[in-house]
Amino acid sequence: PAPEEGEWPGPPCYCGRTGCIETFLSGPALERDYLSLGGPQMGAREIAARAEAGEGIARAALERYEHRFARALTAILNILDPDVVVLGGGVSNIERIYENVPRLLAPFGNEPLRTRLVKAKHGDSSGVRGAAWLWG
Repeated sequence: PAPEEGEWPGPPCYCGRTGCIETFLSGPALERDYLSLGGPQMGAREIAARAEAGEGIARAALERYEHRFARALTAILNILDPDVVVLGGGVSNIERIYENVPRLLAPFGNEPLRTRLVKAKHGDSSGVRGAAWLWG
C-alpha cells in the first residue's frame, strides 16, 4: 500500500530492499515498532497482552499494525475479491485483529467489503501442513 508519512523508505528487509510488506506486517515488525515507540524488547504475544491490559505504547503499536494491515489487505481485496482471507503465523493469534482490521478496511476499498477474515483452522501449523500435502 502507499506508505504514509514517516513510513518511507521503510525498514531494511532480508531481501535487500527497504519497506517490503514483511517489514511492516510480521511479528518482528510489530516488536520493532513497539520498541521504536519506547517499549521494552519483547515478543508480539506479550505486546498484545500488554495492549489488552491497557498499556498505551502497546495499544499504539497494535493500532498502527492493524491500520497497516488493513491498507495492505485492501489492495488484495480490491483485485481478487475473495470471500474469505485465512490468516496464519504467530500474529494471527492476536484475537483483536479479527475484530479491528475488518472495521478499518472500508476507507481503502471498494464498497461494500464482505470478505471475512478468519484464523487458520490448524493455527500456526497450517502453512506447514499445506506444504506437506504438496509432497504427499
